[in-house]
Amino acid sequence: MTRVISVLFASLMALSVSGTAFADPIPAAAQGQVDSYKNKLAEWGGNPQVVAAVREANSKGGMLPGMTNGKWDELSDKDPGVTAFQTSPAGKQVSKWEEDKALGKVFIRDEKGNLVAASSKPLLFNNANRPAFQNGIKAAWADNQVKPDPTTQKKSVQLAAPVLDGGKAIGVIHASLEIQ
Repeated sequence: MTRVISVLFASLMALSVSGTAFADPIPAAAQGQVDSYKNKLAEWGGNPQVVAAVREANSKGGMLPGMTNGKWDELSDKDPGVTAFQTSPAGKQVSKWEEDKALGKVFIRDEKGNLVAASSKPLLFNNANRPAFQNGIKAAWADNQVKPDPTTQKKSVQLAAPVLDGGKAIGVIHASLEIQ
């Protein structure tokens, strides 16, 4: 809960200091970059390590059955349950992709929106009710607005694409693309 309050406070402070609206249209000069990264996510959604990790999570009913966003919020960043998402083969692959400094974050989710892999602890364990998951499970998707990222507070566009196994969507890969 403390982390949620901190993120909300930081969002409000950034807004009051900058005087900008919550969202802006994607600048025309950045649209090509958004499209390029949307295509990268679609490609990464077919990565064998990612597909295997999502398939395994789906077969187990999630990597941490019974986990909720409330319970997740109470875990420290160093909790073994949290770090397991970073040290798995898919988590290590996510970390490699995040070496691209244009990306603020990359997360892999199962068919129910539960976390499968990440390089750091995301704000939410399950994002099934968020646009990135709801749109990304259907097709490669990019938001049409630049907004402060909920985790990093940097101006970003949210992107997502399905994780495909034999042409069937079994999960989602979600990222934020930082926009200057």
